[in-house]
Amino acid sequence: MNKKVLLVIAGALVLYAASAGVSYLVFNSIKGPINITTPFGSLTDITSISEEGAKDQACPLNGALYTKTRKDAWEKRRPLGVMIENHLDARPIIGLSRADVIYEAVAEGGIPRQLAMYLCQDAGDIAPIRSARTYYVDWLSEYDGLYSHVGGANDSGGDINPKADALGQIRKYGIRDMDQFGLGFPTYWRGTDRLAPHNVHSTTTKLWQAAADRNWGPTDDNGVRWDKNFTIWKFKDDASLEARGNQKPIAVPFWLSQPEYTQTWQYDKTANVYKKYYGTEAAVDPLTKENLAPKNLIVQFEVETQTQDKDGHLLYGTTGSGNALIFMDGNVTRGTWNKKDRISRTIYKDAGGKEIAFDRGQIWIEIVPVGNTVTY
Repeated sequence: MNKKVLLVIAGALVLYAASAGVSYLVFNSIKGPINITTPFGSLTDITSISEEGAKDQACPLNGALYTKTRKDAWEKRRPLGVMIENHLDARPIIGLSRADVIYEAVAEGGIPRQLAMYLCQDAGDIAPIRSARTYYVDWLSEYDGLYSHVGGANDSGGDINPKADALGQIRKYGIRDMDQFGLGFPTYWRGTDRLAPHNVHSTTTKLWQAAADRNWGPTDDNGVRWDKNFTIWKFKDDASLEARGNQKPIAVPFWLSQPEYTQTWQYDKTANVYKKYYGTEAAVDPLTKENLAPKNLIVQFEVETQTQDKDGHLLYGTTGSGNALIFMDGNVTRGTWNKKDRISRTIYKDAGGKEIAFDRGQIWIEIVPVGNTVTY
């Protein structure tokens, strides 16, 4: 290869590196709500379902009340779990304000990831969707749901801990797998709002349609509905304004070595919600321009195990029992959680052994290592 050719190749590499660096700086300087260009135009219309009529139909996942028309819609599908990341470079996260229940735990390196469960609401855009991990499979199994993700931890090369083999477990357990690598475009697409791997998008409509195309509706091959044996949590109406507490800000650390991922929650007594913050910056969903603000916040303490494999995968003690903090109505209940086996529903009880009745609305569950100190 002559000197001239080498110079051309070297110049091209320098130009590529420079352009990649500039792109990275530009995309990562974006703060707050963003305008997303998609192959389908605007996706901010989160639902076309009529909201007319009495809201007296309870969502089986979180007890929120909706119209009969909306219930008719969710009766035709099964719960959908979407794996959504929370890396600093992935923010703002899109679509979480319309999830019914959210589980959040560390994936690797102290960086949390979220499993957002959808059934009774629709999200016009969800991103960034990331890869599967075993403990999220265990929580998803409570719902007999669809699992949307982009690949996952796997033992195909024999170089990770077999207990962390999420893709193998998905096959073994018969999970209805909505892997991006098996569905592709147009169910999933990569947006221009972030650099890979932080830019995989989809919508609840597209995912439920792809599931219907695979005959993964609300019933299985034997005609049994997903909720035949589903345990519905207990729900109640909000406490009156006078009965609500004056909850101080709540700080939930995952790893002390990664303080930038500590979750901060500020209680809004009037709205009776817990607003999420990243430090002092409000966590806003660009889809709805709303501060992420669940009605119920659960901190669930589980044993975290380091697998010591090459990718640093983690394991959590998802079954059994442990301690929990339940924040609701401006007050905290020190209680317990119990999950008998993988497919069993996690049940939360107070210190006296009485099952917790949640406020009707979004439920956010933070899973943190046993021994972490939550301030509130």
